[in-house]
Amino acid sequence: MGEFVDVTVADGVATLRLDRPPMNALNLQVQRELREAAIDVDQDPAVRAAVLYGGQKVFAAGADVKEMAGNDYPDAARAIAAMQAGFDAIARIGKPVIAAITGYALGGGLELALLADFRVCGQAAKLGVPEISLGVIPGLGGTQRLPRLIGPARAKNLVYTGRFVDAEEALRVGLVDEVVPDDAVYDAALQLAKQFSPGPAQALRAAKQAIDGGADLDLGSGLRLEGQLFAALFGTQDQKIGMTSFLEHGPGAATFVGR
Repeated sequence: MGEFVDVTVADGVATLRLDRPPMNALNLQVQRELREAAIDVDQDPAVRAAVLYGGQKVFAAGADVKEMAGNDYPDAARAIAAMQAGFDAIARIGKPVIAAITGYALGGGLELALLADFRVCGQAAKLGVPEISLGVIPGLGGTQRLPRLIGPARAKNLVYTGRFVDAEEALRVGLVDEVVPDDAVYDAALQLAKQFSPGPAQALRAAKQAIDGGADLDLGSGLRLEGQLFAALFGTQDQKIGMTSFLEHGPGAATFVGR
């Protein structure tokens, strides 16, 4: 699709592949290409799930420091707004998204992985938000999504120290969901994504909207959001298929069409 971000689709699963050697540094062009890819994946009815992947050696080792080192405040404000727009587009993909993490996922690379619903990483992976060592803080979700995932105290430890964590610690604190051999990362992420591809696409989108949207609401508002999304699904073909199949054949027998 782009110079640094390629999208392929097979069996209902899109792979968004970063390819900016040697470390997949996330410069502004990569961010733009990620945004375009995310919008296409979200809108493509043939795509039912997606995998974020950086290749066999590295996921993404952060933002392009060379590109931003000379920025002043106005430059930095414009750049972070553009980068956040790219990340927001990925966060808004209304389909299950799995990050396949090999090698380093640092700074913006880890923040990219945090956009996924699930994270699979290799045994040799290193994860962290080392921006503090550059005299700045994470700017693409490290101070917001990370505490929501692993808790404020653990997130502060990683942000304040800038230290890296290995796969074992990442799994223990809930930063990743599965650890596999390094050469099996992509296949494991792909298999996880394929579990969702036959599912009811509109219900999966609604479930993601309810969970992600409700996280920023009080309980009452979250329950109202959930109820609205629940009721709206009764206007979908998959709801009719699912409930009819349940009544006629029992649970787990429905063949959904994604509408």
